Amino acid sequence: MEPSSDNELSEPLLLSKSSSMQIVSRELEDTLNNTELSYFQRVRTGTWLELKTLFRLAAPAVVVYLLNNVISMSTQIYCGHLGNLELAASSLGNTGIQVFAYGLMLGMGSAVETLCGQAYGAHKYDMLGIYMQRSTILLLATSIPLMIIYIFCKPILLGLGESASIAAAAAIFVYGLIPQIFAYACNFPIQKFLQAQSIVFPSAYISLGALVVHIVLSWVVVYKLGWGLLGAALMLSFSWWLIVVGQFVYILWTPRCRRTWTGFSMKAFSGLWSFLKLSVASAVMLCLETWYYQIIVLLAGLLKNAEIALDALSICMTITGWVFMIAVGFNAAASVRIGNELGAGHPKSAAFAVVVVTSSSFIISVVCAIIVIVLRHDISYVFTEGETVSNAVSDLSPYLAISIVLNGIQPVLSGVAVGCGWQAFVAYVNVGCYYVIGIPVGCLLGFKFDFGAQVTILFSYF
Repeated sequence: MEPSSDNELSEPLLLSKSSSMQIVSRELEDTLNNTELSYFQRVRTGTWLELKTLFRLAAPAVVVYLLNNVISMSTQIYCGHLGNLELAASSLGNTGIQVFAYGLMLGMGSAVETLCGQAYGAHKYDMLGIYMQRSTILLLATSIPLMIIYIFCKPILLGLGESASIAAAAAIFVYGLIPQIFAYACNFPIQKFLQAQSIVFPSAYISLGALVVHIVLSWVVVYKLGWGLLGAALMLSFSWWLIVVGQFVYILWTPRCRRTWTGFSMKAFSGLWSFLKLSVASAVMLCLETWYYQIIVLLAGLLKNAEIALDALSICMTITGWVFMIAVGFNAAASVRIGNELGAGHPKSAAFAVVVVTSSSFIISVVCAIIVIVLRHDISYVFTEGETVSNAVSDLSPYLAISIVLNGIQPVLSGVAVGCGWQAFVAYVNVGCYYVIGIPVGCLLGFKFDFGAQVTILFSYF
């Protein structure tokens, strides 16, 4: 990373740790190295210590990701009860188009987390606000070409081979998501700014409030006012702006950000080129994964009975999205735990943390997979009233269960790799697994051998 005129740090620092976290870390390493204890005693005590540390890190992040996911999911539920075409359109628009912007914005915004973490650890508190503003400027500039893609989404979808009826309905939904692009541009820098200071629960409360408002107003707009797809999408954009405004008001109000937010500054316009390079690098690994799911949805729209395939795949991917959000929380915790333990010179604690965090996420995903199998005949009725779609989801449930288990492990392993500094390696793995193997094999089995959506969803996670 290149230093700038703002005397930015030239080398990354570990995330700052509280004294209690340091105590736990030393205690864990001492426990694992204590030969006076039996192997079983070391494992039992070490597991308890690591679980306390792990869930203190993961729980707040999981809450925020889940609440934001519920906002999008509730929109699809409302659209699904309008009809199968509306559910397919919202799925294609929300997952096939919107994920493109989400992945890019979240990836670029992740650069703020790195730089703000360095500045906070080095006690350069005023730089956190500068980094947040700088990232917001770049993301707002990126929003303009993304908006053009949204505007011309209908001919793009038609050019990709989507049916005319689904493409037309999806375009109406996507037009209502245009304000959401600019909400992303403001939200992710603010979110990372707060996370760098270990301020997570306020974001969770704000997201919870936005969810309540979103559910109530979406019901009014979609059903009472009859605005349909466009109204549902506009309410989704409005809810994201509620989150942005709520978080920024919190920054202005709370004493916890007095040292890190000193107001708007012209310094935000300096060093934009080096910041852009770091932002693009941060986006590469995440975009390779999130864009892949977008491609999967677009491919589903080319299958036979595209409307039913999209509806079923939308429900399945929404369900796996819940597990994915949990795994992403563990991903963040894993990267912090592994990085901190390695930086502290605790190799045994780092290795032990890998086992505990992976096992924890695996157990949760297995429980979720069992629930899906048990409720396979009923789970789709949350999203739609169509019996045909329900039968399709029921047929997909075994593949969905496998996907849930795999989706509970993969993000955590990525977090472990990030904690070890293996981002480039993960990017190569993603390219190979997703694009060299996953998509070609999925297309071959889905189209050539006519396995349909079952193979699509299965290979989306293999």
